[in-house]
Parts: sequence; C-alpha cells; structure tokens
Amino acid sequence: MTGYIDLPDYATALAEGVRLPAPEYYNFGFDLIDRRAAERDKTAFVYVDANTGDRASWRFSDLSAASNRFANMLRGIGAAKGDFAFMMIPRIPAWYEATIGCIKLGVIAMPGTNLLQPKDIEYRINRARARLAIITADHIAKIEAVRDKCPTLERVIVIGAPQGDPHGALHGDWVHCEAACAAASDKLDRSEVEATRSDETMLAYFTSGTTAFPKLVPRDHSYAIAHTLTARYWHDLREDDLHWTMSDTGWAKAAWGKLFGQWQLGTAVMLYNPGPGFDADAHLRLFAEHGITTVCAPPTVFRAFIQMDLSGYDLSSIRHSISAGEPLNPEAVRAWKDATGTVPHDGYGQTETVNLVANFPGVEVRPGSMGKPVPGMDVDIVDDSGNRLPDDEVGHIAVRTDGETWPPGLFRGYYEDDAANAKCFRHGWYYTGDTATRDADGYIWFVGRADDLISSAGYRISPFEVESALIEHESVVESAVVGKKDDLRGEIVKAFVVLAEGFEAGEAMATTLQDFVKATTAPYKYPREIAFVPELPKTISGKIRRVELRDRANAE
Repeated sequence: MTGYIDLPDYATALAEGVRLPAPEYYNFGFDLIDRRAAERDKTAFVYVDANTGDRASWRFSDLSAASNRFANMLRGIGAAKGDFAFMMIPRIPAWYEATIGCIKLGVIAMPGTNLLQPKDIEYRINRARARLAIITADHIAKIEAVRDKCPTLERVIVIGAPQGDPHGALHGDWVHCEAACAAASDKLDRSEVEATRSDETMLAYFTSGTTAFPKLVPRDHSYAIAHTLTARYWHDLREDDLHWTMSDTGWAKAAWGKLFGQWQLGTAVMLYNPGPGFDADAHLRLFAEHGITTVCAPPTVFRAFIQMDLSGYDLSSIRHSISAGEPLNPEAVRAWKDATGTVPHDGYGQTETVNLVANFPGVEVRPGSMGKPVPGMDVDIVDDSGNRLPDDEVGHIAVRTDGETWPPGLFRGYYEDDAANAKCFRHGWYYTGDTATRDADGYIWFVGRADDLISSAGYRISPFEVESALIEHESVVESAVVGKKDDLRGEIVKAFVVLAEGFEAGEAMATTLQDFVKATTAPYKYPREIAFVPELPKTISGKIRRVELRDRANAE
C-alpha cells in the first residue's frame, strides 16, 4: 500500500480487524489535499467536458491552490465555520474547488443534483437555514424564483457567469465566483481558520424520499477517512489507477467515488461532464482514450453498454468493475465479462453510511448477492427486537452501534429529526430500512425496502426479487412491483412493466412474462396482474416511486 492510510488486504482485515485513524481534529482539505500537494504531488483528476470540449489534468497542487482561493473568497464575504451552503454544480472542476474550499473553512456544503427545481431548492435552503448558495449561471433563474421565500439566504455565489453580468443578477449579495476568486490569495494556512473536529459536520446530503420530504443527513469530517474502506476493499484501488464513478455531483455517490476514498489512496479520478442524454458511445470511447482502469456504474449504464457492439471499443485497460443499486441480470454480467474480462462487483450502502456490504476482489461473486460485510463493520440481519436471525430468514439489514467504537462512516442521526432517529437507531443497531437474507456462507441477499414487502397468502415476497426476474426477459426494459390489496390473499403481486421496442403489450405478453417469472423464481411470487406503461414514476434521484404505483393499483 502506498496511501496515507495503510489498510491490510481483505483476508488479513477479516482475520485481524481494521482500525482507521481517529484523530480529534481532522480536515480533508488540509490533511489530505494540501499534504499530498506538498509531499506527493501527482494527478488528482482528469477532466473532459462533452458540452464545451474542455480537457484538463489537475494535480493535487492545482487543487490545493484553487480551493485556497475559494476558501479565502468565502472568508471575504463573511462566511464562517458552521454555515450551511446549498450547492448545485455539475461535473466540472469548480465542484472540487468549492467542495474542498468549504471543507477547509468549515462551511457545510449541501450538494444537490442539477435536476432540482425551484421548490426543491427552496425546501433544502430553508430546512438547513442556509446562509449561502453556490450555483452555476444556468441555475440563476431557479434561485431568483424562490429567493424571497428563503429568509436566511444572504449570499449567492455564481460560477460561470460572463463578466458584464448579462443576467442582471450579479449585484449586491450576488458574487461573481471567478472574479472574486481571482482577487483572493491561493495561500491559506490552517492556523488562519477555526480548526474542525472529526465529529463536526463537514457535508450534508438530502436523501431522496419516496414517501415524504427528503431527510437531511449530516456527514462529519471523519466520513472522509471512513471512505478509505470503500476505496480499498470494494473499489480495489491503487495509486496508479484512474478510477471513474459515473454519478452526478449532487448524490452522495460522488463522495463515494469521486472524492474521499480515492484520494486517500492517491488514485486519480475521471471527471466527465456528459452532454444531454446518455451517449453510450462517448462514454465507451473514454476508456481507451484515457486508460481508465476501474469503473463504478449503476446497472442501467451497464445495460446500455451491452446494447452496443462492444467489440468495436478498446476496453482492455479495465481491470475491475463495480455496480451498485440492484443486481445485474445474468445476460448483462456475461456480456460485460466477455468484453472486459471483469465481472461487475455489486455493493451496498446508503447516504447515511459508507460501503457496508460488497462483493470483494478475490472472493467468489455470487450473482444476485450484495456480497459480504465490509471489514471493520458488524452488519447483520436482525428482527424487530434487534436479535440476529438464522440463515435464510428475511430481516432488517442493520449495523451494530453498541460495540467498542462507533461504526466507521455511519452518521449520528438525521438533522433535527428525533422521530426519524428513534425509528432507525434502536436495540443497539442502526436499521437501514432495507431487508435481506443471509445464507450459510455469509452472503447477503437484498429483499427490498422494509415498507415495500408484499404479504400474500402468508408468503412474504420481495418486489425486488420479482423485478429482477422480470428484467431478465428480453422484452422488459424496466419493471416495478407492488402489493395490491386483495380480499382473498391480503395482497397480490402487481407489476408495472416498460417494454423494449419491438414488443407488443397485451394479454399474450402478460402471460409470457408470468410464465417466465414462475420458471425463474418461486412460482408463488409471479405477478398476478401486469400493467404495461410507457415509463415509471421516479424521484429526482431516479428511485422508483413504488408508493405512487401502490396507490394507483389500490385505486383501481
């Protein structure tokens, strides 16, 4: 290992345990970025923008200086440690400058996806009583639409607004980022700012709620250390890798794969700002062009890739693939392995955690399983009373919290939300809200959200498992499964299906899919009703709104 945090290999970690550093004071900007810039400067990230054609390679020294300028700019406008800053920046270098600049000063950045609309922005700013907003120029109108409804918002920092202020907005409490940073010093001694404790809030993310408003998840400064587990074991990163996690900067997944763990290990990161829509060809060409060695993408991306003729692309640089969100169907796994020699390693975690469960390099991958607990974590399947369940019984995925130390990377609770905290922290465990089973070899198999389980004629059925069976059929692009009330069975399984081009909806197709599910999984799990729809309702983060589909089914 050549990283600053030296973790043992997976087998040793299982046998001897893992201990991460636990300093009283820690700041990722000073202790990692600036230290690497001074002691072991190298490429931090490679930037490609499909919209502008911009390309650049940034070293840690570049990032250190740029984040210092941003932090000094913040100091100049009166920002201080503990202030919340709403942030909406796409996959451009300014996201790194702003994020690390905020961390250095102790300002709490709240990243948001660039898909957010004015009402979403209003809710987030007011929920955290944010004093600052940091946005790109294309979002000015969104902020202006709700500015009068956000009484705590004092300053708006705008990135990418042309000089001359064509929007007529950059005046008074609006700050032209480039001009203000150019006037700021690129030097910042940590003694000039208030020190940050490891247990103080560094970032804050909003979960994407499917049944209620998003909850605010504070992440403390030790979170930046804990993601070394994610990068070391699941991502299997080395200092000479170029890693690419395909994620919007507004999701916690960006912190997982574009920021903390990678740079703890000295790994360079690919920062690709895509054009509108998803261009599989443009993405695939980047692997050979830049020699990308490790890739983390959601299953939808892998499925898009295998629709291409992969023999036309040079994917030989890829040595490790990672997938998260749901198991990939066997056809996608086979096609990707044939093209790259790598099997996508599934993993599991939340905005509230770091990686909790994963398929690790060197350990047998069992298709459909999330894998095993990450070294250093006590993750298990428990009942409502906190008792560990026997193998193959459905229960809650939970993280033990009453051990000798707090689990690395686990949050301490939702922001000002006692009811939510009481629900998830109980009996010495953190209840993730997800359910699963554990087999005799310790592999964990995802079942579904606890409130999504279907109870039909005495059987407990996972919507996720039925969806996974449906997606294996060549006609299915997407599916969502819910329980529909039924006088005889309590509930029946109902599926909403989006068909691929060339397939016709109707009774014959419904029967075909029902028979396919019966042959793929236990027959009692098959959908007794199937509705063919052009698209599925989703949250802004892309999660299926099953609650909406359940209401639709029960209203019939």
